[in-house]
Amino acid sequence: MNYNIKVSCSKERLKSIREFVKDTLSDYAIDEMEISQLVLAVDEICANMIIHSHGCDETQTIEIKIDVEPNQGIVFQVIDKGVSFNFSTYQEPSLEKIIETKKKGGIGLMLVKRIMDDVQFSSTDGFNVCRMFKKLQKN
Repeated sequence: MNYNIKVSCSKERLKSIREFVKDTLSDYAIDEMEISQLVLAVDEICANMIIHSHGCDETQTIEIKIDVEPNQGIVFQVIDKGVSFNFSTYQEPSLEKIIETKKKGGIGLMLVKRIMDDVQFSSTDGFNVCRMFKKLQKN
């Protein structure tokens, strides 16, 4: 099944995104803890796009698509027209360094990579897409 939502690039819209993901996944036989992790991963990507790619410009939008294939997996796509992110240059931060410098933030993408089975970023024809895949456990 396919589901989608389009929201303005406002941090206030993150709650709607979290609710959309949770409500969508709650219709399937997915463990509550796993749903919470998936909500966190999608929220983190959306927050990064809203803040870094669009500067919280409410005239801009992002679209979230969820494609659920029961007993196989879930594909999440976050699509926008903002500033693209070059995933190939991403270097995972050292937790020790973050703690040492008391830096706030910087671990979101690291969490996403640990939650999801696959994370890809692409840019084509003015659209940026973050595609995340999570394999479902067979019941």
